[in-house]
Amino acid sequence: MLSEAKDASELMVDLAYAALYFDDEGMADAVLSLEEDMSALVHEMRSLAMLAVRHPREVDGMSSVLQVVSSIEQIANAAVDISKIVLHHLGIPRALIVDLAQAAEVSHRLVVAEGSHLANRPLRDMELPVAVGMRVVAIQRGRHWLTDVGGDSITEPGDVLFMRGDPAGIVRLRELAAMERWNPPEPDEAQVLSDLDRAVDTLVEMKNLSEAAIGLAYSALVLADLSLAREVRSMQVRLDGMKVSMQTWVLRAAAEADAAGTDPAGLRGLLHVAEAAEDIGDQARNITSLVLEDEDIHPVLALALGDTDDVVVQVPVAPGSQADDSTLGSLGLAVDPGYHVLAIRRAASYIYNPLRTVRLWVGDELIASGPEEGRDRLAAICGYSMDIDDETGHIEFTSIG
Repeated sequence: MLSEAKDASELMVDLAYAALYFDDEGMADAVLSLEEDMSALVHEMRSLAMLAVRHPREVDGMSSVLQVVSSIEQIANAAVDISKIVLHHLGIPRALIVDLAQAAEVSHRLVVAEGSHLANRPLRDMELPVAVGMRVVAIQRGRHWLTDVGGDSITEPGDVLFMRGDPAGIVRLRELAAMERWNPPEPDEAQVLSDLDRAVDTLVEMKNLSEAAIGLAYSALVLADLSLAREVRSMQVRLDGMKVSMQTWVLRAAAEADAAGTDPAGLRGLLHVAEAAEDIGDQARNITSLVLEDEDIHPVLALALGDTDDVVVQVPVAPGSQADDSTLGSLGLAVDPGYHVLAIRRAASYIYNPLRTVRLWVGDELIASGPEEGRDRLAAICGYSMDIDDETGHIEFTSIG
């Protein structure tokens, strides 16, 4: 249940931001639908946690489970807040939509049409990660959600597929699904930088930073990495400061709009997104507090987080490997082996959500999330073979150079 809740909360955040991007009430409704399942999961997990404690010495360990459960629930709540911006028509400036289009990965929603290329076929045969650079992360079939999606999963007419990947693949993806053509938003090249532009730029950075913080927080917990936990803490402090700056830009933009005779109510959505992004960062900090404060961490957390759809691995770059002196874009890790690089540890610092143009060097460590079956392939690209202890989950790298 913990694995399912974590995956569902991350899916909800993806869909909520995608709902903003496409102004899609269907995606926003999907977030609310997932919230119902999340509430039931959280209630049952809390009940089981209380029943599982049979001795006072077990209390501290089980409290760590409840703390993570609470953070996952709050992340889901933040996603709901974002989706309500679309459902309640609070207003999102076009500049934000354009900036969201520049993300390394976006989510998309499509309905499988009868007779389309996607109907009545297993996902493995479609090779969507290769064909369009996007992967199916969940399927909604009627009122049921399928989040354990694999190559053997067969799509049926009427299924709603939730995809994630390179935004450049959306046009081709919609062609395969026999959907109407979609044109991505284009920036206004003639527009002069304004307070609204600064607010939007800050907000997009907050979105990216908060999502990276969550990924790194789970990494810190699984790896028991104190330095990574400290980095998440500094990211949360940075998010707090960015929120204050963003609010200042929005207030100035509202004053400019009012002076120009334009209704500033359309800027309300920006404040809601900023609040949600900060909440997500706060929950990342809450998760890492277990590591920072050397709390008693229950073994079920490592088991659960290692059993999610995506696992987190930390792989160094070996000299002479395929990754050495290569850009992330040229490696195509999102397609093969299907991993998203959350951060790069370089010396004593981190590069969060690195762009495709970032070049890797010997000694860099990739912190990436993706399918468990792709771990060996990722390690090989970085110049290592992997040996995993089945009992402890400890990973040992051996150079294949």
